[in-house]
Amino acid sequence: MSTHKEVKRITTHTLQKLKLKGEKISMLTAYDFSFARLFDAAGIDVLLVGDSASNVMAGHETTLPITLDQMIYHAQSVIRGIHHCLVVVDLPFGTYQSNSDIALASAIRIMKETGAHAIKLEGGEEVVDSIKRIVSAGIPVMGHLGLTPQSIYKFGTYNVRAKEEAEANKLRNDARLLQEAGCFALVLEKIPATLAGDVSKSLEIPTIGIGAGPDCDGQVLVMHDLLGINTEFKPRFLRQYLNLHESITGAVQQYISDVKAKDFPNEKESY
Repeated sequence: MSTHKEVKRITTHTLQKLKLKGEKISMLTAYDFSFARLFDAAGIDVLLVGDSASNVMAGHETTLPITLDQMIYHAQSVIRGIHHCLVVVDLPFGTYQSNSDIALASAIRIMKETGAHAIKLEGGEEVVDSIKRIVSAGIPVMGHLGLTPQSIYKFGTYNVRAKEEAEANKLRNDARLLQEAGCFALVLEKIPATLAGDVSKSLEIPTIGIGAGPDCDGQVLVMHDLLGINTEFKPRFLRQYLNLHESITGAVQQYISDVKAKDFPNEKESY
């Protein structure tokens, strides 16, 4: 019997049970009502309202420009489309790094104004105080280690992280600290598969991988990548399940052609 039949809604507790059972967690990004409704009805476990909206919805080069107000707008739209999945919202760059008071205020705004179920933030030891404050206010927190896109200018590259022993050890330590601080789950992005597997085994909380191999407790992809809306982004970890770029382009070109040829609308399509 699948977990979806047993519980009406996926909660942080459900994810913990899935890890214990050895059942993998499915997670996708979503940014609007229509796609959220489709993904939820298809049976997705978790939807992430990602700050990747900065890239795929707003056209920015990085995730840095998106604001808290914009993230709240996207999260409100997603929440209206779902009935059973867990919805996690990214705290955008600049809304939690400076101190734990600001981090808590940002998290409270998201929870109050969107109806989402949890927040996600990037970083290890340096954000532990903020995580503790947010969790103590009753807000579930998902952590994010490895390649943390909000720090892209510090890294200078989107290459795989934690290949060197020092960075791998820091990641192991950070993962343990985030669990102790009260995170209910952890995203591991673009790190060696063996390291991700070791970290996943060592933690009680579930890990969600993106470019982190098959041994994480779940996987996440950006919807535009999975559906083939984006064609520029082709990392090794991406499996493209559709080519919507081609299908949509073809459909629009056919529509243009039908309009120009006075074929649309026809008699049956007119009142």
